[in-house]
Amino acid sequence: MSTAFVFPGQGAQTIGMGRDLAQAYPAAQAVFDEVDDALGEKLSALIWEGDIETLTLTENAQPALMATSMAAMRALEAEGISVTRASFVAGHSLGEYSALCAAGVFSLADTARLLRIRGRAMQSAVPVGQGAMAAILGLSAEEVTALAEEAAQGDVCQLANENDPTQNVISGSKAAVERAIAMAKDKGAKRALPLPVSAPFHCALMQPAADEMARALADVTLADPSVPLVANVLASSVSTADPIAQLLVEQVTGRVRWRSSVEWMVEQGVTEFWEIGAGKALSGMIRRIHKDAVLRNVGVAADVTAMLEV
Repeated sequence: MSTAFVFPGQGAQTIGMGRDLAQAYPAAQAVFDEVDDALGEKLSALIWEGDIETLTLTENAQPALMATSMAAMRALEAEGISVTRASFVAGHSLGEYSALCAAGVFSLADTARLLRIRGRAMQSAVPVGQGAMAAILGLSAEEVTALAEEAAQGDVCQLANENDPTQNVISGSKAAVERAIAMAKDKGAKRALPLPVSAPFHCALMQPAADEMARALADVTLADPSVPLVANVLASSVSTADPIAQLLVEQVTGRVRWRSSVEWMVEQGVTEFWEIGAGKALSGMIRRIHKDAVLRNVGVAADVTAMLEV
């Protein structure tokens, strides 16, 4: 029996997230202060008092969600629960950066700056309106991969997120994704839903952003993780700093293998997953992947104190 700490990705953001933690724990407030300083702006004011449309812009959502996860992590640490309580850390897409920050690979300031760069690079890689993403419900990852290949017809269309056994996300050029949506029902999908995203993440169209992240990561110091990271593109663990930058570059255009990552952790003996940060999206996915998993959420101060009894 062991535990994994998992960190959410885009879509979990809400106005007010993390404020309760910051009010209850000075160490959590310090996270938001340091992120504000690193970015040279009051991101915390946007998170707590701004409008959801501005917060949802990927250049804001990425560092904001990381800050909220790290505030929850610092609150746990203030109560004597460190990241080494976990056997593994993992994060969904941008959540991988939160996991790496929690494990000490990146400093908090570097993580904030990297995610601001990542958000801007991913947004600008493809002109607005030329890319799209869609959730395909009711088909396996293998079936969705075949669907995407058939729909591509010379354009880019690929499996981007392997979320759980019944939910997979495709990404690519708008025309190809629309073809895949039209074809999905005939392939046995229950539903095919266009996603309200501003760019086609995790596909080959993101190559300019991958190149930019390679340059940005080359300027940052990485330490060995204090807890092994289960990497999105590998669905297995890394325990040293050496491969991490390259894996993060590959992740920009590559598949988020979340289902495979959870299955791999279960095979290693993980029975309990703590979702650290905003929302409960990962817990829902994990429940569908492994129904016997024990799931805990750490997003507000009351969650932190509840963990003292675990």
